[in-house]
Amino acid sequence: MEPALHLDVADGVATVRIANPAKRNAMTTDMWRALPELLARCAGDPDVRVLVLTGEGGTFCAGADISTLTEGAERSRDLAIAAEEALAAFPKPTLAAVRGHCVGGGCQLAAACDLRFAAEDASFGVTPAKLGIVYGASSTRRLVELTGPSAAKYLLFSGELIDAARALRTGLVDEVWPPEALEKRVAEFAQVLASRSLLTQAAAKEFAAGPAAPDRIAHWAEQERGSGDTAEGVAAFLERRRPRFTWAADGRPDPRAGLPVSGR
Repeated sequence: MEPALHLDVADGVATVRIANPAKRNAMTTDMWRALPELLARCAGDPDVRVLVLTGEGGTFCAGADISTLTEGAERSRDLAIAAEEALAAFPKPTLAAVRGHCVGGGCQLAAACDLRFAAEDASFGVTPAKLGIVYGASSTRRLVELTGPSAAKYLLFSGELIDAARALRTGLVDEVWPPEALEKRVAEFAQVLASRSLLTQAAAKEFAAGPAAPDRIAHWAEQERGSGDTAEGVAAFLERRRPRFTWAADGRPDPRAGLPVSGR
């Protein structure tokens, strides 16, 4: 199998699979380049409400494929950071489903997702110190925000792997499941996310990224007033039914509106 990123879209969920099984799904330079474009397509697709990032088979991603780093460490780091930033900026909820190794660039991608669910046998590591590479400033800040300074320094200074239980304690992951239960849990939770108001999610994601300028606060207030989502949410609550939210980022109604959705 040639190294590639595979995309499937079903029931409002885009699943991106990192596939380079000969090298534990390590990312090649071509894969780093392809990810921002793939994410842009998903962001503009009204059928996509949630994105799940995972690895093919029994591992998530073992980092960068060192054998393809022919453009030098600095250029390769720039490609990885560009892919990471595109993932962090994705305007809809993102969830990393992690099995096996989640190391180096793989951990960088997982950290850029909004949420991370892991199998009990997953392991995590940030390994630039093993290669003499300076980890990117934005990547370092993102790791510190997730785990706190001490845990981030442990990972960055040592390059050592930690298990899923420790990753959960440090805040690097949000949930840990037996390997056989992970896929079902991810699918169920992705449907919960897909059933919620994308307006709420998009605004919350922007606000959580940092202080919001007054014009952006005003923008989201205007979106809320014109969306109809609030009225639908209140009506659904009073009528004891599932809401059918219609707001979409491009201003057009969500094509899934009015269809039955999963989730509580």
